[in-house]
Amino acid sequence: MGRFLRPLLRGTTYTRLVHLWVPMLVVSVWLFIDMSKPWVPALALIPLGLIPAVRTGEGVQARLLLSPGLRDPAFSVSPATAWRDRLRTVVWLEVRMALGVVTSMACVWLPALAYLLAGLARGHVPHNVPVLAEATPHWWYALLVPLPLLALYGLVVGLGAAVTALARRLLGPSAGERLAALEERTEQLLERNRIAHELHDSIGHALTVAVVQAGAARAAGDPAFTDRALAAIEETGRAALEDLERVLGVLRESERPVSARPTLAEADRLLESARASGAKVDAELTGALEAVPGPASREGYRILQEALTNALRHAGSVPVRVRIEVAAGLLSLEVRNPLTARISAPVRGSGLRGIHERAALLGGRASTGPDEGDWQVRAELPLR
Repeated sequence: MGRFLRPLLRGTTYTRLVHLWVPMLVVSVWLFIDMSKPWVPALALIPLGLIPAVRTGEGVQARLLLSPGLRDPAFSVSPATAWRDRLRTVVWLEVRMALGVVTSMACVWLPALAYLLAGLARGHVPHNVPVLAEATPHWWYALLVPLPLLALYGLVVGLGAAVTALARRLLGPSAGERLAALEERTEQLLERNRIAHELHDSIGHALTVAVVQAGAARAAGDPAFTDRALAAIEETGRAALEDLERVLGVLRESERPVSARPTLAEADRLLESARASGAKVDAELTGALEAVPGPASREGYRILQEALTNALRHAGSVPVRVRIEVAAGLLSLEVRNPLTARISAPVRGSGLRGIHERAALLGGRASTGPDEGDWQVRAELPLR
């Protein structure tokens, strides 16, 4: 019994009833104008449904009244762009009006029928009502009073569920809208993944430099070296803070301008930071790095940053050879450092995975691992 009466306690039951009543406002106004042509409102819905913005309004009403509170009610609120969507909107308007007529008539006549049956039980005969006008008053008509009310209850709940199902079918997103939503979701996931890599690369690099510099300064016992180490820590920390602020700005979707991501044109900053950390960096830059397209230049910068960070973290102050070449529509980047006992075993981690993912994202390739006594990071990124 409790399950049977549960819809009476749901707000959705009553919001759906309001949704079914809304079209009858227009019909009622028209019936005051010309009751002899009740079909005119249904005819007027055809050109109305072809207006692209009408689909947006119907989708908003469906979200608010048919499935209130749901995060993804499957109703599109975009204007109709294709003729198929416009025709679906026309069909929806006609169906909504037809169900509204049935609902409004049921809400008027079924309670009235219950009242008339109660009158017959008390001895009052309704003379202007067919069938009941010929009935003989009797107390047992009181037993029939709940039937119209139960029918009204079932009709309201059933039509509410029916109009919701039809709305999802006729106002649901089209194939193009589903594809656009999927692409948007994919872009969001890729952006989150990229931000995670950027935080790992930038903050990881800064912390590695700070730890190495602090350890070297403590071991050296040289005030001049300590000053240089603190300066390198300060510079790297400032750069990391700038990256962190930019990434947090993206996460907050701030309206203020966000500084551009670093590119290979700023590779000298990374090289100097590595040198200040004690690494002997031999760099050879060939080609116009400033002319490298933005995506390849930005991802190349991050690959270089991660390679230098790994060298400092796992090998310490060792000679590092950096080769960057721009030629024949390809950006080639290679970072090599001698293998030590600390990295004699294969190195694994999100940083190395990030290098491969960044290269693959641009249609390039990357390789990491031992090579002729060195640890090598090599990446090739197409410039188109």
